[in-house]
Amino acid sequence: MSVHDADAAAIQRCSWANPRYLAYHDEEWGVPCHDERRLFEMLNLEGAQAGLSWETVLNKRDNYRIAFDGWDAEKIARYDDAKVAELLANPGIIRNRLKVAAAITNAQAYLRLRDEAGGLAPYLWAYVDGKPILNAWTGKGDTPAKTPLSDRISKDLSKRGFKFVGSTIIYAYMQATGLVNDHAAGCFLHPHAAAE
Repeated sequence: MSVHDADAAAIQRCSWANPRYLAYHDEEWGVPCHDERRLFEMLNLEGAQAGLSWETVLNKRDNYRIAFDGWDAEKIARYDDAKVAELLANPGIIRNRLKVAAAITNAQAYLRLRDEAGGLAPYLWAYVDGKPILNAWTGKGDTPAKTPLSDRISKDLSKRGFKFVGSTIIYAYMQATGLVNDHAAGCFLHPHAAAE
């Protein structure tokens, strides 16, 4: 449902959903995702955000898709030094050597995970018994930065060789991909709001 149009001001949203984020908030954030490529993309973008604002990453998302071959993990896993140099010279992405290297390492770890567990979707959704965790935060600073579950997933992903997967990054990833529904209790996208 997209409502970022003329009557958008009348609709109650999460407090962070400023005009630059409306489409992302209304159409993507908190929507359950089972698409492997998008799950892989979001894992890497959440990692790229470390130390930066999500707006910075969101503004560069299209550039990332082009630079990283549409987030094709098989291609990324084979990137060589020449490709890394090309990426580090690309002003359309965040040119951080560790984050670029992490995307390549993550592609390799993803391919192993796909062989072992079927991919990110079956792996991640098994942690929540196949359905999103529904929270009812008010949005006034009570949403946690991490949880015991994000700690567990973070620890396991790290063991599997993934990089930039600390617990705070993983919790943001869980929110972004709908494993957790953290729309504020008053937001029109919170399931209880739809029931009223």
